[in-house]
Amino acid sequence: MRRSLLAAASSAAAAVPARGQRPVHTYSIVARDSVTGQLGVAVQSHWFNVGPIVPWAEAGVGAIATQSFVEPSYGPLALQLLRAGRTAAEALRGLVAADPHPEVRQVAIVDAHGGVAVHTGAQAIAAAGHVTGDGFSVQANMMLRPTVPAAMARAYRESKGDLAEHLLAALEAAQAEGGDIRGRQSAAIIVVAGEPTGRSWQDRLIDLRIEDHPSPVAELRRLVHLARAYQHMNAGDEATTRGDIAGALREYATAESMVPDEQTNGEMVFWHAVMLVNAGRVEESLPLFRRAYAQDENWRELVRRLPAAGQLPPDPALTARLTAVR
Repeated sequence: MRRSLLAAASSAAAAVPARGQRPVHTYSIVARDSVTGQLGVAVQSHWFNVGPIVPWAEAGVGAIATQSFVEPSYGPLALQLLRAGRTAAEALRGLVAADPHPEVRQVAIVDAHGGVAVHTGAQAIAAAGHVTGDGFSVQANMMLRPTVPAAMARAYRESKGDLAEHLLAALEAAQAEGGDIRGRQSAAIIVVAGEPTGRSWQDRLIDLRIEDHPSPVAELRRLVHLARAYQHMNAGDEATTRGDIAGALREYATAESMVPDEQTNGEMVFWHAVMLVNAGRVEESLPLFRRAYAQDENWRELVRRLPAAGQLPPDPALTARLTAVR
């Protein structure tokens, strides 16, 4: 198994000369939350669409950031090696040994046990470097200042909240320290569960990309907050399926309170209103329908269609009352 995987790594890395590869110079972080076991990776770069290239993660396996003169195959190959039982250090040694151009690479790996390994090639463009800690690694190249990795590590250790919050804090610290000498353009964050469920779509707790933006890290933080709000919406849907109306209303109300109407185009308040109607609390629903209609008149038409789909009571008088709200 090891020989075949490393042979694949060698073949992939040798396929394209180093000078012809994408120069995704950037800063990033890989980390494992010691309490939840969650694994994550976050990155920012002055390069369009960094998300599909640099960050890789799989629940119960590991997280990887591959950058500098990037070799994208490092991501899937590292996950394959970790899946086969290799540690982060063993996987990194295999990838670097099989690469004809390790001097231009920068790659960091954290495995499911919190093991960390990182490589910064001698020809990564200055300022380049990395800092490792308990269950995490931060790395950067082509930075304005050599102090960026230390600032990222400090922010990661000192920030509060879940893993996504720690990852964002590290990116923000890098930018505050000067960041990429060329500026900023795109960013991405992935957080996966500590244990796989067998449903990859459930294991990816956060998976967001900013392809092109003047302030990609700030936009990434906004979307992470929005993603958390929609997680409450999803929890409300699950509570509804279980028949837990009180729980569903709590989750919908929490989501609604987190995000202004203009950021969701009425989505959250509309479904909160629908749930109130189904719970027999029509009067409470009316102000929420009004807010949704103020965002988009099409919500009013959707109310008329929901009874046929079993999402509202089949009561024409009730439908007329809900759609008459101004």
